[in-house]
Amino acid sequence: MLVLERVSKEFRGRRSLFTSGRTVSALRDISLAVERGETFGIVGESGSGKTTLTRLILRLDMPTSGRILFEGDDMARLSAAAMRRLRARIQIVFQDPYASLNPRMTVHDIVTEPMLIHRATLGLDQRTRTARAAELLAMVGLAEQHLHRYPHEFSGGQRQRIGIARALATGPAMLLLDEPTSALDVSVQAQVLNLLHGLQQRLGLTYVFISHDLSVVRYICDRLAVINRGEIVETGQAEDVFRNPANTYTRMLLAAMPDLPSL
Repeated sequence: MLVLERVSKEFRGRRSLFTSGRTVSALRDISLAVERGETFGIVGESGSGKTTLTRLILRLDMPTSGRILFEGDDMARLSAAAMRRLRARIQIVFQDPYASLNPRMTVHDIVTEPMLIHRATLGLDQRTRTARAAELLAMVGLAEQHLHRYPHEFSGGQRQRIGIARALATGPAMLLLDEPTSALDVSVQAQVLNLLHGLQQRLGLTYVFISHDLSVVRYICDRLAVINRGEIVETGQAEDVFRNPANTYTRMLLAAMPDLPSL
């Protein structure tokens, strides 16, 4: 479904009187393939390149070299109209449920906003959008009565459920899950992970799960790639990587997780 072929990304620093604006390599020669219906984990420390990779997949930035293909289409070659249609197929759930929801918008407006943006593709009128929003809330464990409330009236876990409902509003094929549980309490994390697993089974979704939390990755991911300083250092079936890590950096990450069972 999603293929990255030798993707690299460089950023040029700002030039000044005392600096030449040297080039910084954020990603180097990244190749991976995400299969339809699986949960693919991208694991690494802060600063490893996870955020840059996410932005490239969403085409918020363009790669310096290499190709990114979604369902066979080279994203860099798509027209603005074609890219707009594709964005309905790829949605994101953000890390911080407190910052990712507009406090001035009701839940109804938050969840239906993507339907408005993609109305040419979805073709939903106002009544249908409202009915769809209520359906999505029920799907994530909230009620229709929550539609006309504001984000500050909800807990962190409930806000993340709203964020998930918003991500599902366009009927996407793939969700990018950007550390979706890291801002939540441990007990709430489990609830959200179980919700994501259930939605995947029900809707046939494909997940790209970005995280530094290896215990969460081990629970939810089928396969994973470990990224360090902009390079993929190890890939494989999640349980195989956890039981028999081949790379020194992967072993270091696992050793830093005291709550993991011994490997």
